[in-house]
Amino acid sequence: MSEESCCEPTCCAEDTQSKSTEQNKQSDDIRNKVRDSYSKVAEANNNSEACGVESSCCGVSDDIDINTLNSLRLGYSNDDLDNVPGGADMGLGCGNPRAIAGLIAGETVVDLGSGGGFDAFLAAREVGETGRVIGVDMTPTMLSKARNNADKANFENVEFRLGEIEYLPIEDNVADVIISNCVINLSPNKAQVFSDAFRILKSGGRLAISDVVASCEMPEEMKNDQALYDGCMAGASLIADLEVYMVDAGFKSIKITPKDESKDFIKDWAPGKNVTDYVLSAHIEAVKP
Repeated sequence: MSEESCCEPTCCAEDTQSKSTEQNKQSDDIRNKVRDSYSKVAEANNNSEACGVESSCCGVSDDIDINTLNSLRLGYSNDDLDNVPGGADMGLGCGNPRAIAGLIAGETVVDLGSGGGFDAFLAAREVGETGRVIGVDMTPTMLSKARNNADKANFENVEFRLGEIEYLPIEDNVADVIISNCVINLSPNKAQVFSDAFRILKSGGRLAISDVVASCEMPEEMKNDQALYDGCMAGASLIADLEVYMVDAGFKSIKITPKDESKDFIKDWAPGKNVTDYVLSAHIEAVKP
């Protein structure tokens, strides 16, 4: 072994610690940039302006009403839009997770990346007074918006907590269902997201997620484009990788269903960048044994 080789255990440990520290720093940088971007989305919505992010999952062109048409394109109904507090629907998302959730009265639902509360409020109506919905979001501006929306509409079976979806501020074995809409792709540590989701689910609990997935390997320039990352595209994982994360977390009955029709609206998120060559929306389902 050459003199330059790291053969001492302490040296190898220092290298491992250094790599871990660097990875943590990179993850924190990503989260901070995403948090800043979605703070701007919430503030812009509060001011009745465009979404505030150049390339975004709310980034339809200026002549489209993002608070109505975009949500209808994602699979929501006019009744859905009429049954949430004003300001809760910001045209965000890439699908309708409730369409696969099969929510039942009395269930406890956790919404990962709950934003202004749109999906959480719709879920609250389905689980009824005997049910409970907990929304978790890492952006204080979004959290404040959701709580104000809940107060305005007197939703007593919904609460919103500040936290990261990798480390949920929720006790073990609580949730019957976890929903999420176009948020997990934003996480720099998706394996940890599924691991913590598994922790808070009850036995027999299920995932019902709409998210952006990668249909093939993206070019480096796309992966490194922060605007595309904030816009729910550059951070998308390959379907095979997502399956590995969920299997490793302990999930069974894993089903990932790509939605080819989603390319019709995803192309509006970043005009001229051919993002639909690489990403599309999918339904992601799994069960905790």
